[in-house]
Amino acid sequence: MNKINITFNVFTLKKPIVSAIIRRCINATLHAEGIDADCEINVLVTNDRGIQAINAASRNIDKATDVLSFPMFQLEAGNPPSDWSEYLDFETDLCPLGDMCISLERATAQAAEFGHTVKREIGYLTIHSMLHLLGYDHLDEGEQKKQMRAREEAVAATIPGMSRE
Repeated sequence: MNKINITFNVFTLKKPIVSAIIRRCINATLHAEGIDADCEINVLVTNDRGIQAINAASRNIDKATDVLSFPMFQLEAGNPPSDWSEYLDFETDLCPLGDMCISLERATAQAAEFGHTVKREIGYLTIHSMLHLLGYDHLDEGEQKKQMRAREEAVAATIPGMSRE
């Protein structure tokens, strides 16, 4: 089992189960993608106002969104490095994959809109963000998006209570 260091910065976390869902989905994504490096991921759980400020500052888009991902490296989707040594932080000996920011407020609204649980929505957003940190993207509405959606569903299917069925 790999060492996974997940640092939570939480401004709106009302239920401890949210961090457990995020942790489970991070681990499942790393496992599904065959990541064998010891990793570090920073997670911020905030509200719409908080994520809007980050979106404006980092992407020049002054509106709230559900999740933001900030990969540390430009990895190739579905093709993790066989040797992670060049990616390791020399102080921690961990691979800092990057940061994710999730709006709990937006996740709650989207869960109601899509007709599923908040747990599933937070899990889906976590998986989505992790795939971004691992090199997946959906800049086009074609193949990239299909590839990413397929991976999201495949990872979610490995986690009890996360699949669409």
